[in-house]
Amino acid sequence: MEAPRETEEITIVDARRLLTKLPERLGSHPATVAVTRRGKPVLAIMAWEDYEAILETLEILSDEEAVEKLRRSIQEVRESKTIPWEEAKTRLAR
Repeated sequence: MEAPRETEEITIVDARRLLTKLPERLGSHPATVAVTRRGKPVLAIMAWEDYEAILETLEILSDEEAVEKLRRSIQEVRESKTIPWEEAKTRLAR
């Protein structure tokens, strides 16, 4: 799993000035820019890919059945109740 990237803070005045350059800036580091007004965050600007990932995660977490399956899967991995990939492919092909 990829380590979370840092959040950079910029003022709302700088955000207005840098708006057209933010996509390139977000393409590397940091992942999110916190826009501040009077020292307090008021907006978050992030790459579209990150936004979509957050929406997808929220959708999954709102599905109780999916969350329960995820919990069971995590528990099975912890208990070493997994099967080799080749065997899984064979089972799925049947």
